[in-house]
Formats: sequence, structure tokens, C-alpha cells
Amino acid sequence: MDVLQQLRSKAPARMEPLAKLPLFWALEGKRVIVSGGSDAAAWKAELLAACGAEVHVYAGELSDTFETLILRGAEHPQGGFIHHCQAWDETIFAGAAIAIADCEEDNEAKAFFDAACIAGVPVNVIDNPAFCQFQFGSIVNRSPVIVSISTDGAAPILAQAIRRRIETLLPRTLKDWAGLAQSLRDRVNERLAPGPLRRAFWERFVDRAFSSSNGPEEGVGGQLLKEAERLREARARSKGRVTLVGAGPGDAELLTLKAVRALHAADVILFDDLVSSEILELARREAKRMLVGKRGGRTSCRQEDINDMMVKLAKAGKRVVRLKSGDPMIFGRAGEELAHLDRQNIPVDVIPGITAASAMASRLGISLTHRDHAQSVRFITGHSRHAGLPVDIDWAAVADPRTTTIFYMGGRTAPLIADRLVEEGLSPETPAIVISDVSRATERDWSGTLATIPDGIAQIGYDNPVLIAVGSALAARQTAARDTNDFDSDRHLVMGGR
Repeated sequence: MDVLQQLRSKAPARMEPLAKLPLFWALEGKRVIVSGGSDAAAWKAELLAACGAEVHVYAGELSDTFETLILRGAEHPQGGFIHHCQAWDETIFAGAAIAIADCEEDNEAKAFFDAACIAGVPVNVIDNPAFCQFQFGSIVNRSPVIVSISTDGAAPILAQAIRRRIETLLPRTLKDWAGLAQSLRDRVNERLAPGPLRRAFWERFVDRAFSSSNGPEEGVGGQLLKEAERLREARARSKGRVTLVGAGPGDAELLTLKAVRALHAADVILFDDLVSSEILELARREAKRMLVGKRGGRTSCRQEDINDMMVKLAKAGKRVVRLKSGDPMIFGRAGEELAHLDRQNIPVDVIPGITAASAMASRLGISLTHRDHAQSVRFITGHSRHAGLPVDIDWAAVADPRTTTIFYMGGRTAPLIADRLVEEGLSPETPAIVISDVSRATERDWSGTLATIPDGIAQIGYDNPVLIAVGSALAARQTAARDTNDFDSDRHLVMGGR
């Protein structure tokens, strides 16, 4: 079973390069400096005071916005403003946590920057990256949940657009749920040791928070602590579980939210060779990733070994994700795995994924069914265990002109498929499509007819996953467009004749 121990790489990258290190800085009760009386300086001062800082403002004059801010005071009980009606000098930096300035001239900015650096105080000159040791990001505030977005100064408008999108995703009530989590944390930690049980508790907490449009009800904290007790009591008789997860055709954005949550909760991920690196990046970083891919014509894991590995890991108390390309229930051997897990009394559930045929239809803008062309869709494996055409298929039924047929894994047998369908009476002029690497950057597609499928597979190749689609519905969109153009042309001639 050595093949089960393969990783995607010998030293998988845990973190891609970062332009800046994101930090969240505690400023409660700390003295900070803001030089300048502009609106921009006022915004930074308000942000610092909201974190509980004592903000010392050095400016001869203040904008109306800044004066109003100081008169109103800070929202944070420990935050506040002290206005010094003077310009800054080198003596103000002693004991300061950070220093911010709004400078009109570069020479003033450089002087402020140098003085802060000499004093060992982190410094930021507003809108002047050359004199900034740190930067402010766009903020989504659900404190104690805080999301900060940075583009390293390259595209502030993009950061704002990202912030707006996140604002729509995070309910306002998240603030209250996060506050509840903060109040429960120590008591939950007393009841549940680090590991799967504690993680399971907090995952249920998160599901509860996001499934409710309201904040936590009165008494819910006590209920949650009782749930933690039940988890602890059940620990002795608990075992792991397996989740079969559909990874879709490759594009990480096509994953379901349930699939993403499963990846975040996994202890071990057994993934197919076709699962993209972008999808694996969404997994919990502590999760062990194990390649168990099966590819035609290549060294592959035996299905029996994969089954045994899932059972072994689950009995060790692990949460196992069996990550399959496409949908687990379509040519994913899910039936064999489910049956084996059931025989071993291992809890198992399934999270569906977008199958490659559906992704192909959306990518190419074609409908697999059409009331004038195809009233059904058929998915068929393109090869048998012996690499030829499947022998237990009713090929006469497959050659139904009123059905759209999608052949999975049929790259090597494409010419045989075309010949057999023609033999069974399907017109050689029936529209056909060959596509590889659906939804990925390397996607390639070819359109032709049943008779020219060998040409198509010769162009596309079969080193990467290939789909072959056959049926008159595949050309319905082009036919409709052509008919519309013909109608518009005729209408133009008639009007011109008048």
C-alpha cells in the first residue's frame, strides 16, 4: 500500500509568498501619535481610538471633521483623543506604540519617518508608501471578528470592492455570535481537549451562527456548554467518519459550500489524481493529504487498498474526506466504497459535486436536453476494464437520435465509439463534441460530427481527462441563431422592398 503514502509533492507549499505580513495589533491603553489635522488624519485617529488607543494629535489646526471627532470622543471605553496644538518634534515619540502622519511634502514625510525609526516606533505616512513600515487595509468590522484586505497598495479600489462583497456575505449578527464564542472559549477548553472533539464543537457552533438570521438567543450559551459535555461523554465510544466529497471538474469556484466545510474539518484527505491544487489549498492546513489516484494506463492505487485505508483511519478516530473529481456518484466507484464502509459500520455521508458533463454544457453554452431534439441524457463509460468498448451496453439503445449521450473516459476508444454508433444506425452527421480538462485553464474543445470524431480526438488528445458528447441537441443553439439571422435578413429584404 505504499502508493497510498504519496503526497502531491515531497514538500508541499503551505503558504504562497506574501507581499506583507498581516497582523492584528492590540492597542488598548497604548499611546499613539497622529501628526496632522486633515480629514485623512482624522480617519486614522478614529480607527486607532476604536482599538482603545490613547491618540495624541499634533496639529496647529484641525479640519471640521477632526474637531467633531475629538468633541464626540471615542466609542471604545479605553480610547480617547488628546490634542496638542503644535507641530510634532523629536521628543513626542518616546513610549509611543505607533506613529501616523499626514505630510504635504516629501521632505517633511522623510523627517517624520526618520525620527520615528530612530525612536524605534513603527511609522506610517499616509498615502506615501516610501515612508511606511506598515499599511492599513480595507476593513470589514464584526468585532471581535475583523477582516482586513490589502492589495499592497497596488489597487485600493479592488480592495474596497472585495470589502463590499465580504460585507454582503457576513451577517451583522456575526458580531454577537463571535462575542458569545469569546465568552465560552475558556469553559469549552476546560471540557474538551484539543483535537477532533473540540473542533467538532466549534464547527457546529459555526453552522449554527451562519444558519440563523438572528443573534444568539438568551440561554444558548448554557445549551452549547451542555453540548460540549455530551461530546466529551461520547468520546469513549466515538469513532471517526468518512465523507465522500465531489470536487467538481477542477475549477475551485465550482465547489459547494458543504464541500468547503468538509475540507476545513478533515484530518486526512484521500484525493484523486484529477483534483486540482487550487481545491486542495482550501483544506485545513493541518490535514494530511494523500494521493490515491487511479488513471488509465498509469500506476494506480488498488480500490481494495483505498477501502482498507478509509476504514483504518476512521477507526483511529479520524475525519476522512475521500475527495473525488466531479461527482462521487458518477463513475467514482462510490458504490463500492459505501458498501465497504457500511460493512465495517463506519459512519459515511456524501457531498455531491458538479459532474464534468454539466460543466461542459455550461462552458460551451449548450443544453444537453431540448424539447425539439433530445428528451433524455445518458452518461456512459467509454471503456471497459480491458480497455476496449464495454460489452454489457445496449448499443442499439445508445444510438437513439432523441438522446444526448456523454461518454466519460472515452479518449482511447473514441474511434470505436463512433464506428459502433454508426453501425447501430445513428447518422454520421450527428453533432459531436470532444473536450478535455473541462473548466481548467488547459481546457480544449473540438466540435464536429460523429463521423469526424477520430479527427477530434487526434486534435484534443487523451492524456488529460476527455469527454465525448453526441446528439442533435448539441447544435440546437447554433441552429436557432442561424434561423434568427435568416429571419432578420428576410425581414430586412421585405422592408427594403417597400
